[in-house]
Amino acid sequence: MNNQVRKNVLTLQGYYLLTFFGVGSLYPLLSVYLSKTVGLNGYQIGTIMSAGPIVMIFFQPLWGMVSDSTNSSIKILTLTTLVAGIFGLGFLFSGDYYFLMVVAVFVAIFQSAIIPVSDSISLKYTSRVKVNYGNIRLFGSLGFGLAVFIMGRLSEYNPAVIFYSFFFSLIIASFLGTRIPKEKAASNKKLFSGIKEILTYRKFIVFLIITFMIFGPNLANNTYFGLFVEDSGGTYTGIGIAFLIAVLSEIPFMKVAGNWIQKIGILEVALIAGAVSLVRWILYFTQPSLSIVYITTVIQGFSVGLFIPAGLQYIKDITPVHITATAVTLYSAIGNGLGNWFSTFIGGIIYEEYNVFTVYLFFGIMALMGVLLIVWLIKEEKAESIVKKAAG
Repeated sequence: MNNQVRKNVLTLQGYYLLTFFGVGSLYPLLSVYLSKTVGLNGYQIGTIMSAGPIVMIFFQPLWGMVSDSTNSSIKILTLTTLVAGIFGLGFLFSGDYYFLMVVAVFVAIFQSAIIPVSDSISLKYTSRVKVNYGNIRLFGSLGFGLAVFIMGRLSEYNPAVIFYSFFFSLIIASFLGTRIPKEKAASNKKLFSGIKEILTYRKFIVFLIITFMIFGPNLANNTYFGLFVEDSGGTYTGIGIAFLIAVLSEIPFMKVAGNWIQKIGILEVALIAGAVSLVRWILYFTQPSLSIVYITTVIQGFSVGLFIPAGLQYIKDITPVHITATAVTLYSAIGNGLGNWFSTFIGGIIYEEYNVFTVYLFFGIMALMGVLLIVWLIKEEKAESIVKKAAG
């Protein structure tokens, strides 16, 4: 690895560290803030927390299409990171439910570009210079885990600190974003042609459904895990510790994901991640002791740490390079957006009517359906492979 490549990798790692530190400062503790500090009920918390994901459903593909059509991913990334950070301060100005809903929507509009556009840039760059994408993305997990741990402790004294941390992290990240290596690609001048083309790939559609079922609940867990730990007898600091253990456990699995993919296959790795998620949600439904919760948070390393790189690599492998940003942002819109919104929204209803433990039963049912779909897709790919060999 030459000095320029090393410098570019460090820049990407720094950007992921900062942006995920910002996101980790805000969202895992926002539901607790809205409940304990503002005094909102379960329905109100559920709708505010799900407003962001549903906005992402529409805006993530749009940001991706604009990136592909204008070849200006870096400009879009730095601008949206900056504006999202500024809007994050809006949560401090009022405790009114409708005002907070509007703030959540505006934060989501600009934040929705950050992860998929940076992932698209990173995937293209790491493929070109032969660097493991997981070694860059793991810094996102590190930033997220550190943020929840640190903010969990600071929130004991001043819950509003989560909004200042979100703001400063994203402001610094936006300036660092200007130094991210530019990846040129053949621009796709027709804005919506990429969407039309990508939706003709059946495997892509099936994997979007899988992502909805498996990754949606994993993201919604960021909303309900704080309430889960609290209902299990934990504190703000306890929430931070649990998140730190969970997120840091992703790092070694992201690091080895590339080797596992080469040895056993992309979909097989995704199957392991989905099965582990299923086990985790069912365990949480059984209302385990707080010590068991802390010990088993490392399960997140298996599920999220493996599914993120495997999912992105699969999307990249089955789609043409000239619509990579569109494919990644649409994929992200289903997992980060639609799946997250659906899981968070339904989770809010279940939480209000029953309890947070029943929310995890719902997550388990979702994961089971996703696992069954991966098994079906693996069989389909094996059948296609046999047909190709026979034809060859």
